[in-house]
Order: sequence, then C-alpha cells, then structure tokens
Amino acid sequence: MKSFEDLKINKPQLKALKEKGINSPTPIQEKSIPAVLSGNDMVGLAQTGTGKTMAYLLPLLKMLPYSDQTHPRALILVPTRELVTQVVTVAKELANYQNLRIEGVFGGVNINTQKELIYNGLDILVATPGRLYDMAVSGTLRLSSIQKLVLDEVDEMLFIGFRPQIINILDLLPNKRQSIMFSATLTDEVEELIQYFFKGPRKIEIVPMGTPLEKIEQKGIPVPNYNTKVNYLKYLLQEEGLDKVLVFVKNKKIADRLFEHLKEFFPEEMDVIHSNKSQNYRFQAIDKFQDSSVRILIATDIVSRGMDILGVSHVINFDAPKYTEQYIHRIGRTGRARKSGEAIFLYTPADEESLLEIEILMQTEVPIHKLPEAVEISKELMPEEQDRSGEKEISGKKSILVKPGSAFHEKIEKNKKVNLGGSYQREIKKKYKKPKTRPPKTKGKK
Repeated sequence: MKSFEDLKINKPQLKALKEKGINSPTPIQEKSIPAVLSGNDMVGLAQTGTGKTMAYLLPLLKMLPYSDQTHPRALILVPTRELVTQVVTVAKELANYQNLRIEGVFGGVNINTQKELIYNGLDILVATPGRLYDMAVSGTLRLSSIQKLVLDEVDEMLFIGFRPQIINILDLLPNKRQSIMFSATLTDEVEELIQYFFKGPRKIEIVPMGTPLEKIEQKGIPVPNYNTKVNYLKYLLQEEGLDKVLVFVKNKKIADRLFEHLKEFFPEEMDVIHSNKSQNYRFQAIDKFQDSSVRILIATDIVSRGMDILGVSHVINFDAPKYTEQYIHRIGRTGRARKSGEAIFLYTPADEESLLEIEILMQTEVPIHKLPEAVEISKELMPEEQDRSGEKEISGKKSILVKPGSAFHEKIEKNKKVNLGGSYQREIKKKYKKPKTRPPKTKGKK
C-alpha cells in the first residue's frame, strides 16, 4: 500500500493528516489523487464511506497556491447543506497550514450573509447547486475564474432535482477547466453529463457499482404493518441494546409519527431530522448524534448521502427507499472507515418487489430472518395501510363509497383494460418473479 508521501502530498497537508490521525490512504484516495494531480478530467465511482472527500480535497489543496484574487478558483458542488458544512470543515482542517480561503453557501439561510463571504474573497467555494446558481445569475459570483470543478455525490444531486441548475452552472463555467466527478452509481443522467461536459475523463472504479461494503452485515425482516415495525424497533432498542442507530423512513410525516411513538420509551435518547426542521435544528441533531449525546436518530433520506457520521453501529431501513440505489447509500452510513456495521430492512408484503430490485442491484441476497417471538404482531393498521379499493374520489372531495346503481352499466370488452403499472416494473416481475424459496444470485441490471 502506498503512503501519502508516495502520492506526492505536500508537507502542510501531511502535517494536517497526522493531526487528524490519518496515516494511510484508502483505495479510492490511492487511485484518485494521482489522477486529479495530472490535471485531466476524472470520474470516480466508489461507494459512500470510502474516503471520497479527501480523494479530491488533498490534490486540490496542493494545486492551489496562494492568491489574493476575489472570486474562487475551485468550485465544489454537493447535494445538501449538511454536506456543504462537512466538506468545508474537512477542507479547513486539511488546509490548516496553508493560506487558503474556504467557505460554503447553501439555501435556507440569509443570502446577504453569504454574499459577504464572496465579497471578502475565496479560493475554494463549496455550494449546493440552487444557491450557487442564484448567486451566479444575480452577478454576486463570477464563475469565469474557476479552474477546478468537483461534482460530489452527483447522482444524488440529479435524484433530488438539481439537473437544470447543474446544466446551467456548467454552461457558465469556462471551457478551460479541470472537471472531477464522484458518484456511487452510474445512471443514464450521470453518463449524459460526462459525455457533454467532460473531456476524455479517466474513470476509476473501486468496487462494482451497487456492491455493498463488505463489513456491513445485512438482514431482512418481514413485517406485516407499521405498528409491528414499531414493536420490533422498540424490542431492538430495549432488549438488544443497540449502540448508535440511524433509522431511515420514507417521508417527514412518518418521521414525526415514529418519533412521537418512541420518545416516551427513550426520553433524551433520540432525535429526528428532515427537511421541515430548521437549519440550526438539523445541525444540532447531527452534532448530538455524532458525539453520542443521543443514540437514535430518525431521518429521511436527507442524511443518507455524504454525511460522515462516525461510529454508526446499525442502520434500520424502517421503510423501503424511493429509489433502489438509495438503499446502498443508506446502509453506507455504517461500516465506515474499515469498521463493521449492521443494516436491517423491515419490509412489508408491499415492499417485496423493492427488496428484489435491491438484491438485483447488489448482485447478492439479503439474508431473511424471522421476527423474534417476543415481538407482538399488531393487527391495527394505519390509514395509509387500510384497503380503500372500494372507495372513489370525486371532484377532489373526501373519498366516499360509491355503489353502482341503475345508471351504471358494464364496460364493453375493448374498454376493460387493467393498469399494469410501468413497463419496467412488469419486466422486473416477469424476469425475476420471486418463488417461495430464495432465488439463486442474479446478474445486476445496468
């Protein structure tokens, strides 16, 4: 294994690395640092938790000498405010013995305060695409001086709807620049960006796309409904004594509901985070979870990407993710920095297809375990779980039960069509229909 000295990292960064207790590069750092230092475009494919942030920060810090110009020379785009803060923190730590100005901007806070950061002069700017584009079109920020561009977690930025802003930003940047991209998945949209905006990039892939980190033990637990999930989660937290637990749910409503259901059992031990929480609240919640002031954090996918939270022992997928690839990023919050971790997926009958797609993506099966006998199986259903097939919504009013009367008649044969859902889902079902016994390993989809 090479050392940071072998990778031609300068003495100021080596001293900063030593103070952080980092002695050797990770595989993605070992391969990416020389590629970035070459000055050519680069695309890095690696899972979250593999050290991607320092893989681009270290060579950037080496390549940026002191300058007193106002507008930034390096631009780093990331999907979330939390990741902006994290990247800025790591960059400042690594540049502790250099004279470089590093700041971040993101939405949800006073833009005038962030404009002052630009006016005071910067070398490296870390930003979310929305806020950056607002500043660029208003004339506050000039992008003509950008020499280095980094798109970090680009697949997530595209997933959450930043494609228009990213395209517009790339059009505003000078043609003569070095472009660096890091992504955990290589989707069609990511490929399109590479094709149109990168010049002969070198591709570096550390592990096959979709492969989970080896040190994460995965389990699938079949559960019938929400309330049984709550009972099992209480069992895990009370009887199994889980240490530092990140619980992912599918939306803000369920996050708040689950928090209310559990907080009386675990007072002062848990917190919740989602996009409706204020920025300060979100930062404080992550800080408390980071320093183990609370051991349970309920979250939407807002923290599934990029956040380097140390020591997460367990990731609980309380709900299936909206996107199959998101499962990889969720479980990547544990098993970080060469440590082991455990990921548990609580899936209902409605989630079985999601589980199958996750297995296809990872090219491996998720071992299935039964609910412990001590866990009560609830028969009570939440409103969204109840069968409403006999109800019909009329003119946007509340659903009422509509019974056919004399004015109703049978449809003619040609109009008796059934909505089979998307063609992709039909093909998945047709090709990978799950039998009662576990299927053999299947090849990953492209």
